[in-house]
Amino acid sequence: MSSAEPKGRSGARSARGAARRAAPSPRPRKRAEKSEARRQAIVAAALAEFCARGFADTRLDDVARRAEVAKGTIYLHFRDKEALFREIVGTMLVPLVTVLEAPPPDIPIRQTLERFVDLFVREIYATERRKVLRLVMTEGPRFPELAEFYYRNVVERAMAAMRALLRRAHARGELADDTLVRFPQLIVAPGMVAIIWSGLFDRFEPLDVAAMMRAHIGVLLEGCAP
Repeated sequence: MSSAEPKGRSGARSARGAARRAAPSPRPRKRAEKSEARRQAIVAAALAEFCARGFADTRLDDVARRAEVAKGTIYLHFRDKEALFREIVGTMLVPLVTVLEAPPPDIPIRQTLERFVDLFVREIYATERRKVLRLVMTEGPRFPELAEFYYRNVVERAMAAMRALLRRAHARGELADDTLVRFPQLIVAPGMVAIIWSGLFDRFEPLDVAAMMRAHIGVLLEGCAP
């Protein structure tokens, strides 16, 4: 009598073995997740060091120590400090610019601008992104190439999106003239004031940023009303 296994059982076992060989190993996925976690830790550490020491005085050794990685690990992800700065801007602020560039619903300009205020307070002022804006304000004059990168990727695009909103409002007759179309900086000015105030005076007199920005929009729209 043959001692071989029954054909059905042997076939099932072979099928299971083939399935295990065909299934992707979890190891590459875990390595990718660990690499991404290290990358995020490096970016967060770089932002903290830039804000604490300034861009010029921050060393990659300091970033590595704060991120709890070897200095060589940073070079696996970023070429230098400038690349780290670009990553911070690209991951933290550019996605918000994309939101502004999306076609808005056809609603009155006051309501549109109040939504912008809510977005600024919720996604920038109340988060770590506020530190990025303050960093650009303080370090931009010393490092014009970084200021230009920020301008091209954030400011220029945001101003174009704001101009488009205001131009449509003017065409609908909601604005008496094109003052705000020509100077959209007037809309965002109180946000910049809030960033500066938070770094200098907030511990003495906390600022209600949303209320201030809404009041500013009210004054602007009343002045430009038909």
